[in-house]
Amino acid sequence: MEPIVQVSLDLTSIEEALEIAHKAVRAGVDWLEAGTPLILAEGLRSVRALRREFPQTPIVADLKTMDGGYLEAEMMAKAGASMVVVMGVAHPATIKAVVAAGRDYGIKVMGDNLAAPDKIACVRQLEDLGVDYIVHHTGYDERREVKGASPLDELDRVVAAVSIPVQAVGGLTIEQAISMPRRGAPLVVIGAPLVIDSEAFKAASADLEDILREIVQRIKS
Repeated sequence: MEPIVQVSLDLTSIEEALEIAHKAVRAGVDWLEAGTPLILAEGLRSVRALRREFPQTPIVADLKTMDGGYLEAEMMAKAGASMVVVMGVAHPATIKAVVAAGRDYGIKVMGDNLAAPDKIACVRQLEDLGVDYIVHHTGYDERREVKGASPLDELDRVVAAVSIPVQAVGGLTIEQAISMPRRGAPLVVIGAPLVIDSEAFKAASADLEDILREIVQRIKS
């Protein structure tokens, strides 16, 4: 699979999210993510706004669904999302419901192994239940409490455990993110601390577009 670059819009206002999204698309980013903070702050309006502004760009709705899987996925699909995220620690019935909604509405499903006690078993189950992509995720709070925690720790085992594309998320440096396709994780997320300030959900760089353009070129070269 050719590398795909995704920018996480973990912001709390549609206006700022759209501003960064335009810079990202001009820089060559492939996918836009309506991050969890944006969805919490602005709801379905955020996904609708991104779809209006970028009618041809795939949009990830990072719902982190734990229950009510079909309804949540259906709502986001109708708002214009191309992909939704379900948690691997959710009940299998929820994962199956999100997958069913994805098939009914023509969108893809990403399965996130954040907080799974056995991340390898989690991603195998997610694949067995029909998700399209794996998000191998070490969370923000976990990284703050457990110094050195990183998705790199088990990345090779996760990649080897599944046959679907993998995305590694959680505190990666720019250089680490750029290296992900070589590690077998072709879905590259650019987020904190480049796009999102490390201590707040806001833009982190005035020259974001130029930085993103260089990152995209390096990943795709």
